[in-house]
This record gives sequence, structure tokens and C-alpha cells, in this order.
Amino acid sequence: MVRAAAVAISLVFLTPLTVKAADQDGEPVLKQQGKASYYGDDFHGKKTATGERLDQDKLTAASKTLPPGSKATVTNQETGKSVDVEINDRGPYAKGRVIDVTRKAAEKLDMKEDGVAPVTVEARPSQQPDPEVKEKITEKAEAQEKKPR
Repeated sequence: MVRAAAVAISLVFLTPLTVKAADQDGEPVLKQQGKASYYGDDFHGKKTATGERLDQDKLTAASKTLPPGSKATVTNQETGKSVDVEINDRGPYAKGRVIDVTRKAAEKLDMKEDGVAPVTVEARPSQQPDPEVKEKITEKAEAQEKKPR
């Protein structure tokens, strides 16, 4: 009801309306949409931005915006399949891509054959492993809520 009233008021005054990206409990959610790709096999064993070796058999990913060590849920928009990953690298660097995932994550998302899929990436403060990462995700989610759409 409150949201409907806010939309009506916004339309009357022709001002931008930012709808909060929050879950049903009101927790801010950092949300991105774009394309996911997966690391090719030649990246297996190479060092990631965190210094660990890339393991194609783990559920990890690269992101330019999510902090290292953060946890995120990646959902394939075409299949509805989701996977939880830990960010341990920077990237991707291809235009329009928001995340690179390992082979194991790509298989769970049912995107390995195509190599690229439209996805939604969501990071929630309550799912983060430590207070520092939780604070960074909270700040980014709140900043995202304030941006006009």
C-alpha cells in the first residue's frame, strides 16, 4: 500500500523513484544483472587476486564490484538455477559481464555448454563470512538503493 502511494506521488510530480532492493526482512541486497561467463580450463591452478590458486572444482568466482571473500548467489535467468559462490578474484573484463565463475559453478548454473548466460548476482550482508565484508556489502547495497533507476 505504501509503495503504491509512493509510485502515485512520484508519477504526479514526475520525479524519479528508487525502489529499495531489499529482501522480505528488509535487509539491503546488493544486486547486479548482466552476463556470467566461466573460466576456461587454462586458468585452473593460476593465482587469483586473493593469492589462492584457481580450482575449477570449487564454487568460486571473479567480480569487479564484490569484495574478495564475499559470498554471493548467482541465478541463471534462463533456467532459474542458482549457485552460491565465494569471490576470490577480480574480473571479468569483457563488456557486459558481471561475474566469471568456475567450471563447477557453471555446471550448477547449466551454462557450461553455452559459456555465457544472463544472470542475477545477489549479495546479502547476513550471508557474509566476517564483519568487515558484511559492512562493505551493506554500504554498497545501501548506495545502490539511493541511485535513481
